[in-house]
Amino acid sequence: RQYLTYLTEKKKMTLAETTPATVVGFLLHLQAKGRATSTISRMLASIKCYYHFLAGEEIIPRDPTINLDAPKQEKKLPRVLSVENVLRLLQQPDLKTPSGIRDRTMLEVLYATGLRVSELVSLKISDVNLEEGYIRCVGKGSKERIIPLGSEAVKYLKSYLNHARKFLASNPAEDALFLNHHGHSLTRQGFWKIIKKYAEKLNIAGSITPHTLRHSFATHLLENGADLRSVQEMLGHADISTTQIYTQLTKNRLKEVYDKAHPRA
Repeated sequence: RQYLTYLTEKKKMTLAETTPATVVGFLLHLQAKGRATSTISRMLASIKCYYHFLAGEEIIPRDPTINLDAPKQEKKLPRVLSVENVLRLLQQPDLKTPSGIRDRTMLEVLYATGLRVSELVSLKISDVNLEEGYIRCVGKGSKERIIPLGSEAVKYLKSYLNHARKFLASNPAEDALFLNHHGHSLTRQGFWKIIKKYAEKLNIAGSITPHTLRHSFATHLLENGADLRSVQEMLGHADISTTQIYTQLTKNRLKEVYDKAHPRA
């Protein structure tokens, strides 16, 4: 409807008279009004569908949108926690209970390795090498990668395996590393509920998800001098362009620090 109004009132044109430039002009008109790229893309999709129908029914001689592509979507920067807020999150579980020790261990491992949630809950005891300080992970496309564990993650894994897991296990043969209260492998949904519970206690603006710790892991590594290729390998990204989004986050943070601290900012 907006397009038809633009066409008849602003351009004084009929549908049969429109050209690709007419449609592009409308999209630029929307952009000038501050419409989001996603809104413009949806609008173009509707216009293309409409013209395709009109041309198919021979109501108009040709489809002027046939070679028009939607504008590229801007990549939304992922949410990242400060180191201070990560530490606050890690300290939420009650270490006096087996489930609390499990939760702290899962959070420590997630932040130490940048695993995807599906990878975290799929870990087996046999995937963990505490002597050497690494875990073996099978990620997307069944690709295996070896990821170092920090000393804190190793410490909590030892505590969990030696003192807490046995109280959750109902089957001694169960090889899943992280167990729920039924003694079975914890699910993705189960861990989402766990992290949501602790995140709500922090009173931090915006939602915190398991992926927030993965994003924080990558960003904090880059902020402290890690090279992009190493971070790509640890995250299990097939394409380095996926990892490069975190460099934008580090630039934004540096700019914030500069603006706050430099007398001539």
